[in-house]
Amino acid sequence: MIINTNIAAQNSAQLLADSSSKLAKSLTRLSSGSKITSPEDDSAGLAVSMRFDAQINRINAASNNIGSAISFTQTQDGFLKKATKALDRMSELAMLSQDVAKSDSDRALYDKEFQELGAYVTNIGTKDFNGVSLFSATTLNVTIDSDAGTYGMAGVDISGNGTYTTATGSSIGDTASAATALTNVKAAITQISMDRATVGANMVRLNYTNEQLSVQKTSLSSANSRIKDVDVAEESTEYARYNILVQSGTAMLAQANAQPNGALRLLQ
Repeated sequence: MIINTNIAAQNSAQLLADSSSKLAKSLTRLSSGSKITSPEDDSAGLAVSMRFDAQINRINAASNNIGSAISFTQTQDGFLKKATKALDRMSELAMLSQDVAKSDSDRALYDKEFQELGAYVTNIGTKDFNGVSLFSATTLNVTIDSDAGTYGMAGVDISGNGTYTTATGSSIGDTASAATALTNVKAAITQISMDRATVGANMVRLNYTNEQLSVQKTSLSSANSRIKDVDVAEESTEYARYNILVQSGTAMLAQANAQPNGALRLLQ
């Protein structure tokens, strides 16, 4: 019987250390909810997961950009609705001013309202959204994906568009002027209907793109989850297994350490 080297105790200690390490790792996974708690667990999976996380964050940023652009177009359309109503009323006033039963003093009253409405439409052209002009001919490039791809959102110009300025600069003080003003306002109404269609097209495109990003984000999150998220049911089973192994290993190590005591009986 050998007492200097206890091979059984060394083996038991080694197995106990391995079981204890796996038990601790299983506990970490369960408490963190992630099956990759350190690079050694799955180095390739960790690299892929990190790229997925970065792409998902970029998608979130792109989605925020699109949300801002949608709010921008909604604000545009809100102002254009009011401008449309103003132009409709201006066309009505131009028609009323051509009534032969009206005097020039009556037309002057119509013209006063006509001018105020024209000034209102002109003022709309100066509005902005968070410091960005709402009504400019400049195309705005909206970031629409995680690779910084852009969509050129066509601009709508009111202040610099001659069709609008001609209409708002008209007068209905006499029948001849009223007839010309009516022609100008009708052209402005046609133009604003085209501009609202442009805004609507921008809005539709942005909404579809935002939905596409949402689908892409869900798909990437699902793929990322399969790589890094722990299966609690499976890991709980592993935890119970390693817990039993640690307890039995501890008991067996105690037995292995006690074996050399038999040498004392030989010496008695």
